[in-house]
Amino acid sequence: MTLAAVPDFVRAAERMLRDGDTFQWSTVALLGLAVYVYAVEVERRRFDVVLAGVAFWLMDWFNELANSAIYHASGEAPLWTVTGHTSYLILIGLTIEISLLFLVAGPAFVKQLPADPRARILGLPNRPLLVFAFSCVCVLVEVLLNAIDVFHWHYWWWNVPFVPLIVVFGYMTFFGIAAWVYDMGEDRRRQLRVVGALAAVDAAAGVGLGLAGWL
Repeated sequence: MTLAAVPDFVRAAERMLRDGDTFQWSTVALLGLAVYVYAVEVERRRFDVVLAGVAFWLMDWFNELANSAIYHASGEAPLWTVTGHTSYLILIGLTIEISLLFLVAGPAFVKQLPADPRARILGLPNRPLLVFAFSCVCVLVEVLLNAIDVFHWHYWWWNVPFVPLIVVFGYMTFFGIAAWVYDMGEDRRRQLRVVGALAAVDAAAGVGLGLAGWL
């Protein structure tokens, strides 16, 4: 890796990466809130919501692992980098706070979906419309975080003003897979197969990249 080509914010993130000295007890409270969200859905036996939420979270992990791989393969920078105050930086673009947020974002999203997948909003199919709308909101948050210099983009094609690419590949995959798993309804075996496949891919990628020293 050519160190001269690596932006300063990436080097700053590398110094923070998996540094236990940054730990803050607020993380435990956030974990408790995430556990509560899932406990409520389990109590209600809404396993469709639970599995959709886990699928959302696992899809994020796939993207984050890919982001780390892109950094090491390019020798320059990942697609996104996180700096600023965090309790723990898990990967170059993933803090513990972001991971816990995404753990509850899936259930929050699918609970906003109309009961009828065929229903229309403003004449448009509700699933694609809401997947797109929620993704746009998430990218808007990233734009604001980028503006305050704690969330960084490096490549011109994954940056402002080329945010449509981030909307589609950065978030629509998350919301799309959550809606897909949720709409499987009571087909629990199919839901478990999808979630299990995602978990297996993430685990294999994590182990492979870890052994290669790319995390």
